[in-house]
Amino acid sequence: MRRLRKAKIVATLGPASSTKEAIQALFEAGADVFRFNFSHGSHQDHQARCDFVRQIERSSGRPIAILADLQGPKLRVGQFAEGKITLADGAPFVLDRDPTPGDIQRVCLPHPELFEVITAGQSLLLDDGKLRLEVLSSDGNSIRTRVINGGVLSDRKGVNVPDVVLPIPALTEKDRRDLSFALEMGADWIALSFVQRPEDVLEARALVAGRACILAKLEKPAALDRLEEIVAVSDAIMVARGDLGVELPPERVPGVQKRILRVCRQHGKPIVIATQMLESMITAPVPTRAEASDVASAIYDGADAVMLSAESASGAYPLQAVQIMDRIISEVERDPLFRSMIDAQHQVALPNKGDAICAALREVTQIVGAVATVTYTSSGHTSLRAARERPIAPILSITPKLATARQLALVWGVHSTVSAEVHDVDTMVAAACHTALSEGFAKVGEQIAITAGMPFGQPGSTNLLRIAEIWPR
Repeated sequence: MRRLRKAKIVATLGPASSTKEAIQALFEAGADVFRFNFSHGSHQDHQARCDFVRQIERSSGRPIAILADLQGPKLRVGQFAEGKITLADGAPFVLDRDPTPGDIQRVCLPHPELFEVITAGQSLLLDDGKLRLEVLSSDGNSIRTRVINGGVLSDRKGVNVPDVVLPIPALTEKDRRDLSFALEMGADWIALSFVQRPEDVLEARALVAGRACILAKLEKPAALDRLEEIVAVSDAIMVARGDLGVELPPERVPGVQKRILRVCRQHGKPIVIATQMLESMITAPVPTRAEASDVASAIYDGADAVMLSAESASGAYPLQAVQIMDRIISEVERDPLFRSMIDAQHQVALPNKGDAICAALREVTQIVGAVATVTYTSSGHTSLRAARERPIAPILSITPKLATARQLALVWGVHSTVSAEVHDVDTMVAAACHTALSEGFAKVGEQIAITAGMPFGQPGSTNLLRIAEIWPR
């Protein structure tokens, strides 16, 4: 099964998409990657969905990526004696370490590590930013605040602290258990929540030990201060606009999204734009025109993938959400302006052999009119560097490793296939021509541009470029 678009779709699985039939329908409608949200559902639920995805993969013959999204540290207030309170603008309110149920004057904040870093003048956001408190003082046991934006506050609502790097690990004990299970299950990508610094990614990488790729979710403003470092140590990035939009003023989020996109393009790291893309389709069969424009803007900007969250996991119209996202992407990519914008964003090749070869690949493809760029890769590195160039011709990736093929399902323009290992250039060229013909990328008499690394099977060794003509078998 071949997609005729280059950007990919990530669809979250959940109660509305748990059966094999539902997942099959989402895949056929255009989902390339399935996200398993470990904030919800049991390990048994995730295993059952994984089994369905792998069955669909085998029957379709197309590698499918599974993205395991870890919950990350969640900061929440304690409970109230009456279940909820109403805070008035200007009223004093205290968050302390006393586990006694709260009232109109105070509530427990069961996160002792916060009391040492919170200082006067900072803000605390409660319940996804609906309530805002200004910190007046903190003495290590209590945080005195004044209510700036009041409202109803109930048990266990979330707390966001936008003005400080929190001294908490990105991986909780729950995350470590979920990570271990996700790796055993065979997840291809691990999404790490609430990344604030590159050390968060490196900690997870040590635990993953090469068994999956790591996608860093940017949800904290603190991460923007070390953006280049985080991108450099991650395999991919997600712009998680939900929490990021809570902690940043709304008017800053579009500019931040474009900045992150630009840095990822420079480094050649895949980027996923997520959260509220087709939010109204949780309850409606069609999106708003603003939502359609939001998806389209991400594609014009060169994002590798766009993601559906509750729309496909728990909404009333999961299939329609994937279908409309597929149609929006396809329409954008047919627009002549799309190619102009992609070319205008083109990044200068980095000073290494792989990027030099793939930059040449892009030019050669255009000059000779090659119908496909074929990348032969073991680790996925060659295909990633080719995707960084955003060539006009589709990228047909050939790898001997199924795990690599699955991981590349997230990457812009890459159609991934699995083939036997090759040990010499002639065999590689023959395999590339055969695959391009059998997968429908080329016809007899047409030309393809091929790149690979020698010696074969050595990661990061992209150093070969060939042009080949398709001949009858």
